[in-house]
Amino acid sequence: MRNKFQEYEPEKCWVGETQKISYATREEAEMAAKVAEYDHKISGLSVYKCEYGDHWHLTKEKKAS
Repeated sequence: MRNKFQEYEPEKCWVGETQKISYATREEAEMAAKVAEYDHKISGLSVYKCEYGDHWHLTKEKKAS
């Protein structure tokens, strides 16, 4: 019997003219930043609370959260 995996499509929101992945909690966003650093060698990511909804995003810019 084969396991079927569904493709995961993360929630997104428009921030300015960019569609960004949304994370439900700060902790979830921080974990995603750590995974990006480990898996994709992307360093310097920080998290911030979205001003348009009740969720979090990643950024390379330093933002107060």
